Amino acid sequence: MHYLDFDSSWKENDLKTMLPILSALVFFVIYWFVAQSSVIKAKFYAKNDEDTASVKHIFFTKYFGFLAMGVAPTVVCLLFIPDVSLADYGLTFIPSTTLFTVVWTVGLCALVIPLAAFSAKKPKNLVNYPQIRAKKWDNSIYIKNLLGWALYLFGYEFLFRGVLLIPLVDTLGVWPAIAINIALYSATHIPKGLDETIGAIPLGLVLCLLTLASGTIWIAFIVHVAMAWTNSLTALKHHPEIHYVRNGK
Repeated sequence: MHYLDFDSSWKENDLKTMLPILSALVFFVIYWFVAQSSVIKAKFYAKNDEDTASVKHIFFTKYFGFLAMGVAPTVVCLLFIPDVSLADYGLTFIPSTTLFTVVWTVGLCALVIPLAAFSAKKPKNLVNYPQIRAKKWDNSIYIKNLLGWALYLFGYEFLFRGVLLIPLVDTLGVWPAIAINIALYSATHIPKGLDETIGAIPLGLVLCLLTLASGTIWIAFIVHVAMAWTNSLTALKHHPEIHYVRNGK
């Protein structure tokens, strides 16, 4: 019996490459199936009226997403790769790149906000957004929607632009790391449809390059939040069955 020989020895940087990818996969899968669980969703709807249940369930998924994607993989990597710090993952402020960060953040927001607002009006977008399906929104729901998105996207962007990018650049090089990042980033958008899946490719490329150039995750985080808030609030404005009533009146 013949087989091909291969080098299975453990290399010095293998852990820095494998652990971020595997931990991201494991915890994203955990997040996804918890967020999509009909059993968990039913528990919220069994204890509350429909509007309240929707608010609590969606905020739970956002908070859990922050923990599962932003906290858990980071803790695992910090424990098993102690020579890599939070700053090495892009969670830092670098004075020399601050102006670069501000200019690109403002410029990208000026570009993506109108595009997001235009797309959010389309009927196929209103099928899923705003994610909170309460028929009447008051100030409390409005704020929870914004906070939930910001919390979730901080964890999301810290995972993709921090844990899953910067360490891989050190071990694989810039373009292989970006290719892996974009592939995983685009794949997570598959359940949201073809448009978002394809759109994640150029956006992912731009955000990866800007993250590496700035050394921080802030451009990616702020731009993504701007897109999500714009999409959510525009969908709220144009949805025929969901309305915002100031102060609940």
